[in-house]
Amino acid sequence: MSVTSTPAATPAGTPATTPARSSAGSGADGAVSATADRQVVPPEERYAAELEFLAAHDGGPRPPGWLLTPRAVVTFVMGSDGEKLRAGRRSLAIEQKFVGDRSLVERCVVTLAGERGLLLVGEPGTAKSMLSELLAAAVCGTSALTVQGTAGTTEDQLKYGWNYALLLAKGPSREALVPSPVLTAMTAGAVARVEEVTRCLPEVQDALVSLLSERRIAVPELAGGPDGQLHAAAGFTLIATANLRDKGVSEMSAALKRRFNFETVGPIGSLAAEVDLVRRQSTAAVARAGAAYAVDDAVLEALVTAFRDLRTGRSTEGWDVERPSTVMSTAEAVSVATALGVSAAYLPGTGELLDRLPGQLIGVVRKDDPADAARLLGYWDGPVRRRAEQGAATWRTLWDLRSALED
Repeated sequence: MSVTSTPAATPAGTPATTPARSSAGSGADGAVSATADRQVVPPEERYAAELEFLAAHDGGPRPPGWLLTPRAVVTFVMGSDGEKLRAGRRSLAIEQKFVGDRSLVERCVVTLAGERGLLLVGEPGTAKSMLSELLAAAVCGTSALTVQGTAGTTEDQLKYGWNYALLLAKGPSREALVPSPVLTAMTAGAVARVEEVTRCLPEVQDALVSLLSERRIAVPELAGGPDGQLHAAAGFTLIATANLRDKGVSEMSAALKRRFNFETVGPIGSLAAEVDLVRRQSTAAVARAGAAYAVDDAVLEALVTAFRDLRTGRSTEGWDVERPSTVMSTAEAVSVATALGVSAAYLPGTGELLDRLPGQLIGVVRKDDPADAARLLGYWDGPVRRRAEQGAATWRTLWDLRSALED
């Protein structure tokens, strides 16, 4: 149904400032030069020129606090399909950033426009975090108002804490209160993000129930004064993500589930689209490593085909495949393609790239269960062998490398 890209880093904690309400003013060249020392650039900075252009291109009605119209938000995420859009004398083709169903993105945008919580669910590596970042950047100009959910996440990280030096010196006051990213988003009318919400303990998750229904946070220490209730400004909403296969998660309560619209982000449907995405993402990753990309299309297609077969439990020809317990995500395929590209650049002369693919695959499938190595060997004895017998040169080479899986 949708998805993927290498997941971007998601900052946690309280931002130093309220969200920037506009990305205008820093063109593409300026954004690159200002962020060249960072491995991952937030989408509001990386695509600042596109956001500025779309704000001028579509002057239609916007929900309160939104930088772009809902239609422009969809265009920002899904791209303009190669068409150059016009804004006055300027024209620009918008890059596609999310590979998936346009209807999924449209439903997400409608949910946010209605100020309802949005929960993106799916298996790991399906670009849920990336999609939430893109939506937040397009709606309010920042994706940084983020809480990373873990078993150690506390209620304070979703609501507020205290500057204890000020608290001891002056007592409870708004000045001494340290807002969480969620509270900052509330008071600014922006989008907050909670990554891996189901990894938070149930009592921490429950802090979101009243927040999403009543749209305010009570501060008992300031009760009786104007700051005893901190209210959400128009435009505030929240995007959460959750992995369907994650271990050690806490089930969401029925009350919290009712506060969200659920959208499932699934694997990419098209082989060609997935190969193209893996190529683009791994090329960029190898370039960041300071090398030229030298993974040919035959290797990439074999890699992605193997991932898709093992992910779905059925080959492209319709042959049954025993699925490993690990998640064979597109993001993981990007990592393997990147490893092959870096290996080709920095460790030349150690054999053909295709010769290194079985070793990379065994490293992926054994992450969760060592028994998955036998399942990968079964895949070699099934679809890989059959394709080799049908005369496919790439698969013939892979079949000859079967012994690498037995080491």
